[in-house]
Amino acid sequence: MTEAKKPYPTPHIDACPDDFAKTVLMPGDPLRSKLIAETFLEDAKLVNNVRGVQGYTGVYKGTKVSVMASGMGMPSMAIYSYELFNIFGVDNIIRIGSAGGISDKLNLRDIIVAMSCSTDSNYINQFDLPGIYAPTASYELACTAVDKCKQIGAKYHVGNILTSDTFYNDKNDRNMKWDRMGVLAVEMETAALYCNAARAGKRALAICTVSDHVMRGESLTAKERQESFTEMMEVALQTAVSLDKPQW
Repeated sequence: MTEAKKPYPTPHIDACPDDFAKTVLMPGDPLRSKLIAETFLEDAKLVNNVRGVQGYTGVYKGTKVSVMASGMGMPSMAIYSYELFNIFGVDNIIRIGSAGGISDKLNLRDIIVAMSCSTDSNYINQFDLPGIYAPTASYELACTAVDKCKQIGAKYHVGNILTSDTFYNDKNDRNMKWDRMGVLAVEMETAALYCNAARAGKRALAICTVSDHVMRGESLTAKERQESFTEMMEVALQTAVSLDKPQW
């Protein structure tokens, strides 16, 4: 009898399920993935480097944790999160990325725990739902992340963000309209992550640092974006450790 072909490695992840922890942190930038592994994880090993999208698994405070980049935009996040959830057996994905502030409440380097996510993308159409779906974070992950923000004294906000398909947009007043609806910030990945988690019956959360404020014209440099988001990283890592213990 011929042995059934395993669904891994995939065209995007050259690894086996055992190579990944049950919780994966996902920055957009592969270099940020490398930074987290080298700075925070013990015995970190490179488990994926297809297309330069670096994935590492190591130990943080006694808990096995993985970190792998998602790339930019919903299509890229959709591929990696789908494969991790459905093929590699990952249970939790925590996005740790940057976002552009829309609300006047936000300042550079503030942390956003994305409770829910609006989007201008057609990604949700594939699910053929008889209405408008609202992509939402895992309640357990969001509550845990808020607790960790409080413990380390981080300035944080909880609320709705916007996942957009466009970084450069021809409609100059679009952010003002989202601001009127209480949307805190804009980024490009979270809606795909939340939809994939819901469809797979898994858990997801986006924790973002405000890297620029699109309404005020303020911004961090590319180097600052890559290296200065340590509070967000610590919140995500401590959340991952909490998931390894009975909480709920």
